[in-house]
Amino acid sequence: MPAGPGTVPDPPPMRIPLALILLAMPLAAQAPRRVLFVGNSLTYTNDLPGTVAAIAASVGDDVTVASAAGPNLALIDHLSGATDAARRITSGRWDYVILQQGPTTIAMCRDSLVLWTRMFDSLARRAGARTALLMPWPRADEPELSPAVHGSFALAARAVDGIFIPAGDAWRRALDADPAAGVYGPDGYHPSPRGTWLAALVTYERLSGRDARTIVPPASLGLSPVEARRLGAAAHEAVRAAARPPSPGEAPAPGRTIPGLDHC
Repeated sequence: MPAGPGTVPDPPPMRIPLALILLAMPLAAQAPRRVLFVGNSLTYTNDLPGTVAAIAASVGDDVTVASAAGPNLALIDHLSGATDAARRITSGRWDYVILQQGPTTIAMCRDSLVLWTRMFDSLARRAGARTALLMPWPRADEPELSPAVHGSFALAARAVDGIFIPAGDAWRRALDADPAAGVYGPDGYHPSPRGTWLAALVTYERLSGRDARTIVPPASLGLSPVEARRLGAAAHEAVRAAARPPSPGEAPAPGRTIPGLDHC
């Protein structure tokens, strides 16, 4: 009805943009991520998979983990029947399959790592999962081998368009910042609980995108606030550096050549 003299017309009905309506709606819960770890004692010592799941739970995330691991195993050993890794990949519903073996600093073994990664990746892709390569660390008395370890696992990840998880790089950063960081266990190779925590921080940030510096460590690690910040920073900086694409023409650090070596 038209407005009469001296009356104020009714305002037009308010139209709220659809984008604002959608923003006001509660977000759906994130689907749980399912992660299978395939590795050796560097994975099962202190339970790296369980530590990743605990970190996720501490920030309200939901990550389901499982593991196929055994002592002294290379990736080919899993494919040769040392574990049921192949069956678990093809019969499960995984988002990520994380591959780990020893440092792999020898040139011939680097080539083998790429080959074995491709074999695993064909299984993972058929199962709808993405392959990730977890870079370990050299022995405590061989820090100069860190670039070769990085080169092997980064190369294998690139070969399958996979995810590179630079745990070993984070260890190197942590030790550069504090030589007493305590990431190695008594044998100078396997991780201490702190070392496993650091590897788990790197893994979780790489898969979830959550800044490792925001993760609060459990009191059981006995970390001071300064130590906790250093480990969080080491994890975050390693992930950021690994996420940068390689420069044109950039090649991985060469692997070692050991005369007479005929196995990895």
